[in-house]
Amino acid sequence: MEQATERHFVRRQLIVIPPKVVDGELLDQDVDVIANAWNRNIIPWWLLIPQGVSCAIKRHCETQPFREITKTGPLPLSEARLTSAGRLPHKGIINVAGISMLWRASEVSVQKSVRSPLELAEQQAVRSIAIPTIGAGTGGLTEERGVEIMLEKIDRSPYRGQVRVVRFRTLSAAE
Repeated sequence: MEQATERHFVRRQLIVIPPKVVDGELLDQDVDVIANAWNRNIIPWWLLIPQGVSCAIKRHCETQPFREITKTGPLPLSEARLTSAGRLPHKGIINVAGISMLWRASEVSVQKSVRSPLELAEQQAVRSIAIPTIGAGTGGLTEERGVEIMLEKIDRSPYRGQVRVVRFRTLSAAE
């Protein structure tokens, strides 16, 4: 007589954490890593006048992350690379080439500039990441359009961690 065996299959459920859009300073976010919308890494960092997130990083941890990213060579548009966070409380900084050689962003470059740090975060088992509004500011897109493009791409991403899109606001501007 054949004995019937029961098999129990446990389906792994994917818990999707919706991205949050927050106003504030990127470096103040309580996340594992932050993303830095970096240049193409062609011009030596010490010849550039840091702006936005790069300026804040330099103020808080001096030049260590910039020296590290320089050693990795040129960054193709939208490629991401991980460096240490220097003196910041984060586990690392994911630098992504968010602007073209003409210092401009397009919808496609923003989409790819969101995809690549999320892929790297997934590979590194990062639980949470904060990303500035890529393409706004120096890149030439409006903040609203940049956030809209970013949210669309994050929603389609297989990344399973928490994502915060940070719209830069100083304390006085956020009040």
